[in-house]
Amino acid sequence: MSTPVQLSLQLAVNLLDAHSLLVAFGALGVGVVLFAETGLLVGFFLPGDSLLFTAGLLCTGSAEGSVHLSLGPLLVAAAAGTLAGAQCGYLLGRKAGGALLARSRSQRLHAGTKRAEELLEHYGFAKAIVLARFVPVVRTVINPVAGALEVPVRTFTVWQVAGGLVWSVGLTLAGYALGSSIPNVDRYLLPLVALIVVVSLIPLLAELYRARRARRGGDSEQGNR
Repeated sequence: MSTPVQLSLQLAVNLLDAHSLLVAFGALGVGVVLFAETGLLVGFFLPGDSLLFTAGLLCTGSAEGSVHLSLGPLLVAAAAGTLAGAQCGYLLGRKAGGALLARSRSQRLHAGTKRAEELLEHYGFAKAIVLARFVPVVRTVINPVAGALEVPVRTFTVWQVAGGLVWSVGLTLAGYALGSSIPNVDRYLLPLVALIVVVSLIPLLAELYRARRARRGGDSEQGNR
């Protein structure tokens, strides 16, 4: 049973700090946070990338701190929260359409919605759903947007599962691998998390670059006619 001190620490948790979330809630908290980030629009600000990487790091026991997680339960919690959240977001979008997004006053959320719509239109359902997993905010809104646009359930489910597993399991194992190979790696946690976020954006940036080159090539052909 939790003591009053433990309860007060949990209530004082910093939702924007991955380490704080893990100290308060452990592996189960990872699943809950990822469900909220990918399934509920109110969770768009939550630190999914850094949470997964930090959680994987804390599984190694090399970090100096009071938190140590088990890799197996962590992977299960991360995958379950990620996949269930995306499916929930899709169903909400399917039933409520764009009403939920339209009611929000968050500029970041609206910008993410526009980006999600562009991804779906430009790259097709499969590629867009996978790529969105690696873009903060966009991975939150892509699911209700896909539901509102009536992306086929089977198509959405197959590709959200594929992208969700690569994202959640991949980032967790990346943190675990790094923590296992470098002693006291937690001293460099902040720059490492920043690097992980940048690396996670590479697939999207590559696709944007290819799309821009393709558009320029098409414009050149039209100009030569």
